[in-house]
Amino acid sequence: MKALVISGGGSKGAYAGGVAQYLMEVEKREYDMFLGTSTGSLLVPHLAAGEIDKLYHIYTNVNQKDIFSVNPFTIRRKGNREFVSIDFINTLWQFIKMKRTFGESKSLKRHIKKNFSKTDFDKIISTKEDVVVTVSNLSKNRVEYKSIKDYSYEEFCEWIWISCNYIPFMSLVKKNDFEYADGGLGCVIPIREAILRGATEVDAIVLESETMEYNKVLGKNPFSLMINLFGHLTDQLERNDITIGKLAAKHRNVQLNLFYTPSKLTENSLIFNKKLMTSWWEQGWEYAKLKSENAKSNELRLEDK
Repeated sequence: MKALVISGGGSKGAYAGGVAQYLMEVEKREYDMFLGTSTGSLLVPHLAAGEIDKLYHIYTNVNQKDIFSVNPFTIRRKGNREFVSIDFINTLWQFIKMKRTFGESKSLKRHIKKNFSKTDFDKIISTKEDVVVTVSNLSKNRVEYKSIKDYSYEEFCEWIWISCNYIPFMSLVKKNDFEYADGGLGCVIPIREAILRGATEVDAIVLESETMEYNKVLGKNPFSLMINLFGHLTDQLERNDITIGKLAAKHRNVQLNLFYTPSKLTENSLIFNKKLMTSWWEQGWEYAKLKSENAKSNELRLEDK
């Protein structure tokens, strides 16, 4: 049983879309299971339903208003460069309303239901083994995996949304008397979960470079410094997830194929820029093509020997 697993990564999900498009349309790889965290959870239902063209349109046209009902960020331009800083008015308003997060992402919930239809949901139920999204149960201090088979259309759309809520910048959600947030706070890429659910071959798209050797530009105020800190912690968690996934694959004799980004794409993946995301989708497609061609060349060399 083949599984496609996609990590969290916000706007970098456009890159994963390009990789997945090449694997599914050019390589003709067919997957039984799809698992994702955060932006990965947005991607996997559309991929499972075969709606790649729709997915491309979504990821290359999304903007801040599609994500945030209260946007904690503002983009300032200086010459040809863009700088991201705090929106003091929106953040202050959140404090006045005694909210626990700097922003709200209720627009994303509406955007999910607008683009992922009940027809898509029913198609997945009848044609695929499973689609799973990762969420963090903060009340229980644990990671939970929500299968499309266990919920109604309305409920599953909500779990997709919850998986993407990167607090404290997006909504904190109370559901079933528990408080939930972004799955990436506990598991950035659920490779091990795919293996535990019976996958015998896993293609995992990691929305970070393999070496992670670069100098980060730390924020000049507490707010942007917090973003950098969260990014640092997520990077470490992602490394652990990959290591655990590799060990699980080795133990169960599962073929694991990892697809990284060739370079650092962005310092703030909560900023959605149409031009950049279109470019990242194309980069993902080209990278998957190059990786596939190199793999075939290596196979031919081994056969010649």
